[in-house]
Amino acid sequence: MEWTKLFSIALGAVLVNNFIVAQFLGICPFMGVSKKVETASGMGMAVIFVMGLASAICWPINAFILVPFKLNFMQTVTYILVIASLVQFIEMFLQKAMPALYEALGVYLPLITTNCAVLGVVLQNTQNSYNFIESVVYGVTGGVGFLVVIVLFASIRERMEFSEFPKSFEGFPIALVAAGLIALAFMGFSGLKVFG
Repeated sequence: MEWTKLFSIALGAVLVNNFIVAQFLGICPFMGVSKKVETASGMGMAVIFVMGLASAICWPINAFILVPFKLNFMQTVTYILVIASLVQFIEMFLQKAMPALYEALGVYLPLITTNCAVLGVVLQNTQNSYNFIESVVYGVTGGVGFLVVIVLFASIRERMEFSEFPKSFEGFPIALVAAGLIALAFMGFSGLKVFG
């Protein structure tokens, strides 16, 4: 029966409780990096990696340090420090070990440090009392949901470059309209029940 809960968590993170269109977390990189599909997919892949790794690292810190010593009030600060350190170590590792990948990701790695969706996933793991496996599944699939929406939005924005709009809608306003329509489309998943 454990796999059904994991499947429900995964499906919920991708469709029902998507970080961008349902919880409105990570809107800054969503709007800023979604002009081209290539950059959006690079950002999405980096977010998947960091969300999964942050979930895997923050869960034991919370379970074995913060909760036993009654330091629950320090969760947010601790998680921010862990995420910033994690992104910095990943950046240094990639720069030394894989310079080509480091150059390809470029500005996306530092942007992840300020992505509130990464902080949101580790805080929600704590609030939902997920165990280690559930936390990692939620982190990775939350990143997959981020990737799906940002690539979908980037492909729409690429097509909109060649479309004609009234002068008042050109540029950022039509992007906001498109983002709202995507959010409305994802609201169709809100009543989804996986297992009765």
